Amino acid sequence: MVDESMKMVLGKQRYPIVNHLRGRSARMWVVTVCILVLVASPPLIAQKTRPGFESDDGKQLFIANCAPCHGPDGDAIPGVDFGHGKFRRASSNGEVLEIMRSGVQGTAMPAFSNELSEVEIRRLGAYLTYLAAATQSTLVPGDAARGKAVFESKGNCLDCHRIKDKGSRVGPDLTDIGSVRRLSELERSILEPDGEILPQNRFVRVVSRDDVTITGRLLNQDSFTVQLMDSDERLLSFEKSKLKAFAFLEKSPMPSYQGKLNARELADLVSYLASLKGNGGR
Repeated sequence: MVDESMKMVLGKQRYPIVNHLRGRSARMWVVTVCILVLVASPPLIAQKTRPGFESDDGKQLFIANCAPCHGPDGDAIPGVDFGHGKFRRASSNGEVLEIMRSGVQGTAMPAFSNELSEVEIRRLGAYLTYLAAATQSTLVPGDAARGKAVFESKGNCLDCHRIKDKGSRVGPDLTDIGSVRRLSELERSILEPDGEILPQNRFVRVVSRDDVTITGRLLNQDSFTVQLMDSDERLLSFEKSKLKAFAFLEKSPMPSYQGKLNARELADLVSYLASLKGNGGR
């Protein structure tokens, strides 16, 4: 028999067929309705979510749309701290989502409904949830000046990375890394470089028809060609149809600095990287 509470929800007059459902068919039908209700329910900012499809997509949306003003940690604007769930004008989940949709009149906060779909706004909300729940770096505040010395000497980071007009182009350019990566993410990239490799930082391996293997940082690719930069900073282009093999590397070529830097050196290095924000950075 269909549960009486379900009859009340559906309504006897609007759905007369409910009165005739019996046994297994009724139970299956009720379960289906419940699943549809759950799927349709909007995500709440206060709910804790784990990193996944929505938060990963939301992160890219956050970097592109929010980080330029709010910073990668979401705390660059006074009175707002996304990393701790602090909002100046919102006190509920619905208000946070509505601010993203409609913006705040008289401020620099735009209406994202003009540029983002409802799905993208919800994914951005899911990332804000993750941002507030994610474990923050346990590093003590470091000294950026000392961190620069670690970067350029003990770390040998300029052998692969470039800051403004100094260093190598083999690895990702770090001139504005402090504008797009959080402190905890910078720390993790130093200690666990394989933990998260951003799409724009992927390395590939190609094997030519004459069995020459070349590894380099992917610059661009389409259905027919692939362009990369090798360890000698040469820009190379290949036709995929003329390659024996083409594959993404699963691991980062960057070494882990776990055990190579003490706690103070690590804190200083993270502070230095966090200070790199383009032309206005160090």
